[in-house]
Amino acid sequence: MPSDLAVRIEDLSIKYTINVDNKRTLKNAVMRASKGEKVRTRTVEAVKNLTLDVPHGAVLGIVGANGAGKSTLMRSIAGILPPTDGRVMVNGKVSTLLALGVGFNPALSGRDNIILGGLAAGLTRDEIEAKTEEIIDFAALSENFIDMPIRTYSSGMYSRVAFSVAIAMTPDILLLDEALSAGDATFKEKSFLKMRQMCDEARTIIIVSHAISSINSLCTDAIWLHKGQLIAKGKPEEITDQYLKFLNVGTLPSNLEDF
Repeated sequence: MPSDLAVRIEDLSIKYTINVDNKRTLKNAVMRASKGEKVRTRTVEAVKNLTLDVPHGAVLGIVGANGAGKSTLMRSIAGILPPTDGRVMVNGKVSTLLALGVGFNPALSGRDNIILGGLAAGLTRDEIEAKTEEIIDFAALSENFIDMPIRTYSSGMYSRVAFSVAIAMTPDILLLDEALSAGDATFKEKSFLKMRQMCDEARTIIIVSHAISSINSLCTDAIWLHKGQLIAKGKPEEITDQYLKFLNVGTLPSNLEDF
């Protein structure tokens, strides 16, 4: 893998096998087994033959409708989902915010969960403790909530802490799946400015978002996924314009009508 690349994806395909029975009960399973019937399944191709290079310092935005394979792709880059075919290569330390609060324990305080989140991201306890006050200041929770159990938090407060932990990891590669919508309007603006700072620091960032303005403002490149396939790659404004026209008209480029 060339040293100037942060991520290289080669002919990546990811497939799921799902149960299509309407009622998955023990009774139905026993009856099916007694009749010698097999469980009815179907295969879902979440990502299909995708090839992509992301250079160091690039900010890549990913757009597409629900079910396009965006989150599946992000989880594969993060090493959470293994490829069915092809391969994903990553060059650098990765910090992810794909599911808010992964590694958090609702019974523990926000302060203790910052430690857990840092450990889950690969930091040592000393490293995360050195960053704890910085994370608390950025999350800016009201009153003394940081020392209260996280189960008492609103979804916005939970999002604040999770986002603050993710960006404090000083990663080489940051993966964000709809994380820019965390918190209230004030926190969103602060998050956006932090993202701009990270872009200026030449970090590699991959963002999945339905917020087209954020994609256009933050990203250097963008891709459009549809039903697991790469439809287009280019400058953010060009890609988002194509995507919005598709949403309004419902037609793909003529050479891609069969997707």
